[in-house]
Order: sequence, then C-alpha cells, then structure tokens
Amino acid sequence: MEEIQASGFDKYFVDHTVGLWPQSAGGIPFNACEFQSKGDPITDLVEDMAAEQKARTTYDNILRLAKDPDICDPIRFLRAREVVHFQRFGEGLRMVQEQLDSRNFYACNPAFDKNC
Repeated sequence: MEEIQASGFDKYFVDHTVGLWPQSAGGIPFNACEFQSKGDPITDLVEDMAAEQKARTTYDNILRLAKDPDICDPIRFLRAREVVHFQRFGEGLRMVQEQLDSRNFYACNPAFDKNC
C-alpha cells in the first residue's frame, strides 16, 4: 500500500483496486465520446488517420520516458502497428477520392446525395 500511495495511484486504487480501467494519462476515464463518426467516407477516414497519428505520438512520448526493454519493446510494436494503420487508412482515402469527382470532394456526401 505504501508503494501505491507513493506512486500517486491511491485514488485509482480506491476505484479499481489493481484492475485495468481505460483512461487517459491525465486520469480522464474512457467514454463513448472518444468515437468519432459522421457517416461521410472522407470525414471518417481523415478522422481515423488522425486517431492513428495521435496514438503514434503517445507511443513516441512513452518511449521518450521509458527505458525498461520490457516496456519499450511492446510499445515499439504498438507504435509500428499505428504506422501501418495510418498507411492503410490513407490508401482507403485515396481509393475513395479516386472514385469521386475531384472538384466535389467536400460539396456533398455521395453516400447520401445522389446528385453529386
């Protein structure tokens, strides 16, 4: 208990003991507001790409702070996975854009507006 209190995890411990509970590094609990979806293929793919970049940046920051190989090795794997996801979403965005009228990317949503 002294180690938990000294590390600053005592408030977390009160709510969750030693169980995992998704939250940000600042202690903000996960909630459904984290999901972003508009139903527009371009909007959603750009949002997906941004989420992958944000995750990659978080892993970069962890790697800047951590020195233990047992921590760094899995984080490097997760970081590499985010890079691949970003690339795949980028490929999907390119394919969607190739199917659209390039002069009309943002004028309407072709999934709903048939007159695009």
